[in-house]
Amino acid sequence: MKFYARNEKDLINISSDFLELMKEYKCFAFNGEMGVGKTTFISYLVKAMGIVDQVSSPTYGYVNEYESPFFGTVYHFDLYRIEDESEAYDIGIEEYIYRDNVVFIEWAEKIENLLPEDCVWINITKDDLGGRTIETEI
Repeated sequence: MKFYARNEKDLINISSDFLELMKEYKCFAFNGEMGVGKTTFISYLVKAMGIVDQVSSPTYGYVNEYESPFFGTVYHFDLYRIEDESEAYDIGIEEYIYRDNVVFIEWAEKIENLLPEDCVWINITKDDLGGRTIETEI
């Protein structure tokens, strides 16, 4: 699936479309350069899931936890500061990603070998006009 977002309305619509994916998949790996909008897109996904909490990047705590009335517990990881997979083991990441919960992981390429085979990769790129292309790999 490939989407193009020019504004907030586009992100709201794309997030709603992603809810269909979340019925079948639980692990979502976000890939993109710094500042491309990974956390922003996750915040729209979280809102579409019925979560009213403020979403922020969990860069320093590694993980934020949210409760969705429709999807249960949702974990949001930011692994920017992880240097290698052993650090991910130290924070117990495998306990999160192999549960029956939705997991969003920013900078997931740093732990690619630890992810389940059915993890959905979401690649976000920014164009010269400020729009975003959001592409999934299943």
